[in-house]
Amino acid sequence: MATDEEILKIYEASKGTIETVPKIKIANKDDLSLRYTPGVAVVSEAIKNDKSKVFSYTGKSNMIAIISDGSRILGLGNIGPEAGLPVMEAKALLFKKYGGVNAIPICLDTQEEEAIIDTIKNLAPAFGGFNIEDIESPKCFRIVDRLTKELDIPVLHDDQHGTAMVTVAALINALKLANKDITKIKIVINGAGSAGLGIVRLLNYMKIKNVYVVDKSGIIFDGRNENMNEFKKEIAAITNPEKLQGSLADVAEKADVLIGASAAGVFTKELIGKMADKPIVFALANPESEISYNDAKNFGAFIAATGRSDSFNQINNILSFPNIMRGLLDSGAKHVDYDMLYEAAKALAKCVGKDLSAEHILPAPYSAKEMISVLSNVAAAVASSVIKSGNTRNHEVNISSIKSNAAKIIKRSIKLEKLTTKTQIGN
Repeated sequence: MATDEEILKIYEASKGTIETVPKIKIANKDDLSLRYTPGVAVVSEAIKNDKSKVFSYTGKSNMIAIISDGSRILGLGNIGPEAGLPVMEAKALLFKKYGGVNAIPICLDTQEEEAIIDTIKNLAPAFGGFNIEDIESPKCFRIVDRLTKELDIPVLHDDQHGTAMVTVAALINALKLANKDITKIKIVINGAGSAGLGIVRLLNYMKIKNVYVVDKSGIIFDGRNENMNEFKKEIAAITNPEKLQGSLADVAEKADVLIGASAAGVFTKELIGKMADKPIVFALANPESEISYNDAKNFGAFIAATGRSDSFNQINNILSFPNIMRGLLDSGAKHVDYDMLYEAAKALAKCVGKDLSAEHILPAPYSAKEMISVLSNVAAAVASSVIKSGNTRNHEVNISSIKSNAAKIIKRSIKLEKLTTKTQIGN
């Protein structure tokens, strides 16, 4: 890993992470007149007469905006839009590399909820979808829920939807190894922010009721008044059927699964020791986990996973957001729902195949072969769900084409990466 000073020099040399690249060449006068005036006026007239043609004649069908207000960037907190821009640029890079999605980072100089909603709605004509990123909760939930109702293009909230999808995929495979039935286990989630709510909503869609959520004020239960909002009330209504009260240590007793979506260092040896046989521990806080992979294993976890890339079992949203968005765009989806996220999670879990082990419960983001499989199968699963539900403006979606296109996207990405590396070396 590079030092802080080396990292800054790398970013300064490249002036960021992304750039725009033309799809076509302008080699002569005819090319210019076709792609600009007067040719482009023909296209504008066609779209004026039928707005739906914007998806056919422009890049809108494969263009999204990544929106953040800088209020909750990674584990850094409210650092503002300028400081959040490198993170959004990195996100755009990953959308392109792993999903073939053109993504524009937009960091807003406002943290007012209504202003953010209005801005996104005003930007909607130019984009085929939005990815809401690193906006503090519970504001982010209200923004996403409103936009989902008021826009006819998908609004993906990666901190919520992406984390839920990849966590459930990991859980499916971990439970397979532990030989446990998801309908008969006890799941404890520490953290009631974006990730926590997303996981709860997806588990609820799956009709899993034996779930308990803990925040800074203790176990969330129906009737609790301290430190509550409308979304924690939603959590309370669909979890903790016995209305248990107390602390994380109390509810961890005989838990089969412990999921951290909270803060560094909160999972201990004593906590894991309270859990049921073959405990499963997912410590997803970034950049520092609730417990390290090695400590979790040493303290008795049957399967451990973190969000970090420096140990086994990385539960990383890189396995979710590019693939989900690819499926959404290719299917002409109008919104995100939990059926598509569940189908995506099942598809992602299957991508591990016969290589499934306690040290390999999810595909590796650095394996081209595995990432082709992930993009192909997850995007297809999302698109199939979209078609089945009728949540689409495009009723002629070809699933086989979506799957075959995935390999081309990843291979093209590898080729471009090699060319870029050669150029950098040459300079």
